[in-house]
Amino acid sequence: MKRGFFTIMAAQFFSSLADNALFVGAVQLLRGADAPEWQQAALVPMFALFYVVLAPFVGAYADAFPKGRVMLISNGIKIVGCLLMLFGSHPLMAYAIVGLGAAAYSPAKYGILTELLPASQLVKANGWIEGLTIASIILGVLLGGQLVGPHVAPFLLSFDLPFIDTGIDTPPEAAICALILVYLAAAWFNTRIPRTGVTMRPLPQRIVSLLPDFWSCNTLLWKDRLGQISLATTTLFWGVSGNLRYIVLAWASVALGYGVTQASSLVGVVAVGTALGAVVASMRMRLDMATRVIPLGIVMGLLVILLNVITNVWVAAPFLVLLGALGGFLVVPMNALLQHRGHNLMGAGRSIAVQNFNEQACILMLGGLYSVSTGMGVSAFAAISAFGLLVAGCMWLIKRWHDHNAREHGEELAHLLDIARNDDLHG
Repeated sequence: MKRGFFTIMAAQFFSSLADNALFVGAVQLLRGADAPEWQQAALVPMFALFYVVLAPFVGAYADAFPKGRVMLISNGIKIVGCLLMLFGSHPLMAYAIVGLGAAAYSPAKYGILTELLPASQLVKANGWIEGLTIASIILGVLLGGQLVGPHVAPFLLSFDLPFIDTGIDTPPEAAICALILVYLAAAWFNTRIPRTGVTMRPLPQRIVSLLPDFWSCNTLLWKDRLGQISLATTTLFWGVSGNLRYIVLAWASVALGYGVTQASSLVGVVAVGTALGAVVASMRMRLDMATRVIPLGIVMGLLVILLNVITNVWVAAPFLVLLGALGGFLVVPMNALLQHRGHNLMGAGRSIAVQNFNEQACILMLGGLYSVSTGMGVSAFAAISAFGLLVAGCMWLIKRWHDHNAREHGEELAHLLDIARNDDLHG
């Protein structure tokens, strides 16, 4: 791997670490304010909101400027969201601003991989970047749980500025202050990301013209015989995984009697398994083998339902590791294949923006549905059953779709797989 790749990894680690710790802090902030349960569930779709709204623009923005600079500005937006959360804005609105920064960050983060590395290293690079992202989720959720917990929070609150009333009086507020420093660390690494030498694609004079361009890119990827399968798979996976993070918190509360600090450790356990699966996939899978992992998605969906009968943490922990491992092994080759097809069809930034739009729209839709259901009194157990059946059923349909492509468009599909195999082997 080139030296700049590890700088990108460091920047991604700290930014994602803060994102996930902030989620726990925001949940605790709402609980401390006695906010209704639906508002806590709504944090997930609010974070996804700007991914969907700005999808036509952030990809072109990432392709128009050096991606290290785009990532730096995006981290600055996240810091603004933290400050708004601290000083009076509703946590849902402030967390949406952090999501705005994340929406701008993502096309640059993944797009630079295809600029910096040959296709032969894309699966391996995705394995590393996803593994590190999952590690940051583990540590971020654990960090957030500890920052608002009874041991670290009093220590943070003991710090004070002479003659200045900061208004930082609660554990979640102290946690958010600490996380601003983590975002600043990520921003420093952003300044060290090298230029790749790839020609920038200038933004159009009329920004509204990006809308039909984005729609064309979205249509192009959905019509591609490999792009449509990998995009459908990753859309479903991240749509469910994004909401499962909060559902596990809610499930741990009712099934195990855990508070936020304890429940956050179980979210981290899922991420441990995902990291293991991602690393194994990066070592064992190639681009042309990616579609072979589709049946794992059906298995993963059915396993999710079994959470409803688990009431012991010693059973729950290894089960969640297994669940995460299946997801990690599934998503890494599919994500790499999607990036490969998108880069060939339309350019890195635009293809990642299309991917983000679809994935985050799924998170927004499922999260909104879960938030409304929570407001209507639907239990965490019922939500888990519904999510599990949704994953298994949709992955079965995706498998049928791919099998249909193989039967009806076998020559075209074989050609695309040959391209992926040659790029993978010869880069």
